[in-house]
Amino acid sequence: MMAPPLTRPALQTGGVALFALISALVVVLLGGCASLGPAVEPIARHGPAQAGLDQGAAVPTVNAAWWREFNDPTLNDLIDRALAGQPGLQAAAARVAHAGAALAASRAALAPQLGLAADITRQHFTERGLVPPPIAGSERTSATLQVTGQWELDFFGRHQVALQAALGQQRAAQAELGAARVLLVSRIALGHVGLARLVSQQQIARSALQQREAMLGLTRQRVAGGMDTQVELRQAESAVPEVRQQIEALAEQIALARHQLAVLSGQPPQALAALTPTLQPLPVDALPERLPADLLGRRADVVAARWRIEAATQDVQGARAAFYPDIDLLGFAGLSALGLDRLLSPGSLNLGVGPALRLPIFDGGRLRAQLKGREAELDAAIAAYNGAVLDAAREAADAIVSLRSIERQQAEQAQAQAAAESAYDFAQQRYRAGLGTYLTVLSAETSVLAQRRLGADLKARALESRIGLMRALGGGWQADGDLTRVSGGWHDDELLKTAQR
Repeated sequence: MMAPPLTRPALQTGGVALFALISALVVVLLGGCASLGPAVEPIARHGPAQAGLDQGAAVPTVNAAWWREFNDPTLNDLIDRALAGQPGLQAAAARVAHAGAALAASRAALAPQLGLAADITRQHFTERGLVPPPIAGSERTSATLQVTGQWELDFFGRHQVALQAALGQQRAAQAELGAARVLLVSRIALGHVGLARLVSQQQIARSALQQREAMLGLTRQRVAGGMDTQVELRQAESAVPEVRQQIEALAEQIALARHQLAVLSGQPPQALAALTPTLQPLPVDALPERLPADLLGRRADVVAARWRIEAATQDVQGARAAFYPDIDLLGFAGLSALGLDRLLSPGSLNLGVGPALRLPIFDGGRLRAQLKGREAELDAAIAAYNGAVLDAAREAADAIVSLRSIERQQAEQAQAQAAAESAYDFAQQRYRAGLGTYLTVLSAETSVLAQRRLGADLKARALESRIGLMRALGGGWQADGDLTRVSGGWHDDELLKTAQR
């Protein structure tokens, strides 16, 4: 007696039974899967205390457009140009977009997949194969129209941790874009101040050239009148080309500085050939007495390093999840027939559903090596974060120390320059009256020029240190809403609260 044909409910019952059988088999085989080995603790992560930061101190507020406080329209224009289209920022923005695409792909892995396949094949069947007559030796057309579906049941969280790792990478890329913006702005501001310092030094050198040419004319008159000798004349003549050489050297440095500033602002090197900035007065703001713990949350590079840690932590979890089985739910429904005229007939229906299991048992240590590699990457990410924390604290401390020291140096330099200017005036008067030598005039002039250069350098250093402080305090960058400040720090549990979105 022939067995009755299988009905669709029978097929469904059989599929459920098969799934239950495979699920039971999973439980049995879990004990025989590839060994994880002992868990390894990552290296310790630095907190505010290790960086010498004060939990109770308040962080100074930094304006997001802090460079406008220097009241220099040229500097504002350069920075606006750079933020609008500098290649480095465009590359950082592209990395953010790439990380966002990777995050979308990770989200897609959690969803069921559905596809449609359709094919038509004209085939000559061999007469000496497995296909019997009348098909053997004939040409026939076969056709298939089928919908296939797959859903990976993420029992052990492999796709979930991959999603969280991708989220961490995207957040890190976003923070790194902010860090790139802060760095670019500070480099342009520093370049602008450096160019202004060179222009100021060149102006001082040109003033010195005018003075030395005047002294050369006076010396020639004194030699003609028998009041000086050829020795004083040769000294006066050699002093003029010496200053001209200094002016030419400064002109070279100015041209190079203009090239660098133009490229930083996204322009051709020759675009700023006529730029001659001046050293603007320093904004007077109170300096913090202590470095606050909140500094770490306002630094885009530090926040990016923390997101890299989070991504690396999830990668470790993903490497551990790879030791466990993958369970997929597969299904298909469609039509398949030999002959186009039969494709739409009821007998061409083709259905199937069932689970699929893949379990690593013996892999020669590949999965364990992969896990060790992920653990090493986590340690490297933590080490990079610790270094970023210490660097952030050092940069802020250095800027504060420099600003206070430069303020004291400027007070002393102002007194020294006043004395040198007075001595130079007396030396010139005595030389014109025939009471002194030209060597005394040159010596007094050398002291004046040195003090003028030092004054310009200290003014530029004060501006550079202010720029360094703005960058060290975060440059006005603000963390997004996914980071929640708690007790002067950043709460680790908040880092991934958007992973499920």
